[in-house]
Amino acid sequence: MTTADLIVIGAGPGGYDVAAARARAGERVILIDYAFPGGTCLNRGCIPTKCLAASSEAAIQARNAAALGVSVGEVMIDYTAVVHRMESVVEGLRDGVRALIAPCTFVYGQARILPDGTVGVGDQVFTAPKVLIATGSAPAALNIPGADLTINSDGVLQLEELPRSMAIIGAGVIGMEFASIMNGFGVEVTVIEYLKEVLPPFDKEISKRLRTMLTRRGVKFVLDAAVTAVTADNEGVRTVSYDGKKGPETLQADTVVMAVGRRPVVPEGLAEAGIETDRRGYIVTDARMRTTRPGFYAVGDCNGRLQLAHAATAQARVALGEDVNLDAIPAAVFTCPEAAMVGLTTEQAQAQGVNFRTAKALYSANGKAQASGQADGLVKVLYAPDTRRLLGCHIVGAHASDLIAEAALAVSLGLSLDALTTITVHSHPSLSELIASFR
Repeated sequence: MTTADLIVIGAGPGGYDVAAARARAGERVILIDYAFPGGTCLNRGCIPTKCLAASSEAAIQARNAAALGVSVGEVMIDYTAVVHRMESVVEGLRDGVRALIAPCTFVYGQARILPDGTVGVGDQVFTAPKVLIATGSAPAALNIPGADLTINSDGVLQLEELPRSMAIIGAGVIGMEFASIMNGFGVEVTVIEYLKEVLPPFDKEISKRLRTMLTRRGVKFVLDAAVTAVTADNEGVRTVSYDGKKGPETLQADTVVMAVGRRPVVPEGLAEAGIETDRRGYIVTDARMRTTRPGFYAVGDCNGRLQLAHAATAQARVALGEDVNLDAIPAAVFTCPEAAMVGLTTEQAQAQGVNFRTAKALYSANGKAQASGQADGLVKVLYAPDTRRLLGCHIVGAHASDLIAEAALAVSLGLSLDALTTITVHSHPSLSELIASFR
């Protein structure tokens, strides 16, 4: 049996960052994973999709370049080159993670929790006073006939050529990002969503505005519809059947993507070791990420609190004793244009009985947005009417994922709008002035 100060199961963002930090501080850290370091985010999620998003946005900008007085001719997509660049970026960053975790003892294999609280990997057994479970999640699927005829997000990243048409089941973050990406590449895209609006966690005004923007670009949306089956003809063309507002309907596509969320991935042996999971399979944790077995912690997607890479990293820091405000975690959708949020949505504030007011700033009133040809967008804030404390910020428009950081700091620290609009000076002309416009 090998003894360490800390065992981390999972080398994704929830695991490798704190593992490396503790190892650099002199602790003996054992980091276990059955796949490449970097987890889903680096290998099959955040980074590869953002590479595709960058190439897609470049194609969109090229098509729109004439509006800025630049003629580029017909836009051609070399998807082989796009994929090669994606793979190159991922491999380079993967090397960076390998260098970061070099002070750790990396164990390649599938971890299991033994009844006595030790951790097994093959014939090896490890023990430590603290065990951090950061095993992430995997794509979920609807239990419908023909589900095997669809591909998930991993499958999209493995495509070697672009289909002519694509149907995407689900309009959450994953579905919306792939819809935007594939539309930019010239694929005919239809999104089918069970709920009445896209991006359920986001402020409904922002969700609707983003959907409208993508609709203008040619993405088709079928909302309030339940997919019932997927079939294929002899030539491989898929038919998606769904119950919508008009009753049973169908649509055809060359490729069907299942983007209905993710399910937890957890080590074997949890129940036998006294680690409780909920009815959905997520590991139950308290506010400090402690599980129901002392000394064991669970962070990131496997605890079901918030499925974001940076949330996993923040939760891991909390698990190991740091103070992090987990109530002010920003989220972003890397569509074109982007959407981002932090804090309360209008719907959440209303449901919680919070006294609030809203204010809005249009991109079209911003000099930098107009000058750069990115004038379609909106910033919306929620604030307390008595103190003007910022309660939430919601953005759809260019560079929303960058702009949200300042609002996240304000929400986390309980700052007022005045701290952003009068105390802090923003450069001109810049999109950051959108955040400073709520005087």
